[in-house]
Amino acid sequence: MKQEDYTLEAVELLKKLIATPSISRQEEKAADIIEFTLCKYGYKTHRSGNNIWTLSDHWDHNKKTLLLNAHIDTVKPTTSWTKDPFLPIIEDERLYGLGSNDCGGGLVSLLQIFRLLSEEEQNYNYIYLASSEEEISGANGIASVLPLLPEIDIAIVGEPTGMQPAVAEKGLMVIDLIAHGVSGHAARNEGKNAIYEILDDLTWIRDYKFKKISDFLGPTKMTVTVVHAGTQHNVIPDECKALVDIRTNEFYDNEDVYDFIRKHVSCECKAHSFRLKSSHIDLQHPLIQKCIEMGMQPFGSPTLSDQALMPFPSFKLGPGNSSRSHSADEYIKIEEIRNAIKQYFLLLNGAIL
Repeated sequence: MKQEDYTLEAVELLKKLIATPSISRQEEKAADIIEFTLCKYGYKTHRSGNNIWTLSDHWDHNKKTLLLNAHIDTVKPTTSWTKDPFLPIIEDERLYGLGSNDCGGGLVSLLQIFRLLSEEEQNYNYIYLASSEEEISGANGIASVLPLLPEIDIAIVGEPTGMQPAVAEKGLMVIDLIAHGVSGHAARNEGKNAIYEILDDLTWIRDYKFKKISDFLGPTKMTVTVVHAGTQHNVIPDECKALVDIRTNEFYDNEDVYDFIRKHVSCECKAHSFRLKSSHIDLQHPLIQKCIEMGMQPFGSPTLSDQALMPFPSFKLGPGNSSRSHSADEYIKIEEIRNAIKQYFLLLNGAIL
């Protein structure tokens, strides 16, 4: 087969996936399609829930291992779609449909690369993994699969990056700030107003600047995004709860940031999770150096992916544009898929990990 044939097969597979709704936790039918396709190509498949993977032939435990990963699931379509989100339509060399860009293009391109790499022995082992629940960082997604895989040395995540390597990614932590007061009648100046109790903490959250600034990710940033308090106009609120969105760069661990915040606020403080950590890869890694030699430009990504759950080096590299993700009338260009397969192959065929 020629590389153009792989492009055509990638597009046809992506059309089938678009036509098969795969919103997070509802990926079973789309996973079936991936599993069937791998079997049709002659590969032995493994499945856990809606996660599907296959290993390269002639596995050698003395070689390093590369993970090729992209996710099956999508977000829910917004009401502003002007096209049917589940009807794959090609117009002006653009394939429209929910999940086409995020991250169907990477999903199908990496599968074709797995096939191309299989045509000759490589210097490394490699795994293709189509994972689920990425959009919700779900417990039954990649976190449930990694313990079932062989030891991995590096991963490429096929998120839409315009085929430029995202060598760093911000982490995410959400915390609750809870101020407690005493209810009373507003007219009689009774009680203790929980809104007033939280104000100093909210001001500190707004104004504090973390000192270590990343070249690729910028500063670690805290943002108050939701505030709830009160029941009606004449009752002093006895509780005020705020949600704080925290995006960490590679210099700050989520647990350490949480402990630091607790020392500086007077309100009760609770973290939803510490698991979505910032990630980065050394620019001197051979694959990143090869990306640079190929004319690619490393950058830092503000958006979260399954990289946050990977305890090994990884970077995002995939067709499409992040700005199209989660948007109405999402699309990917056929040329982007064609170019991704070409660039992936140039990067990985004969590569040294």
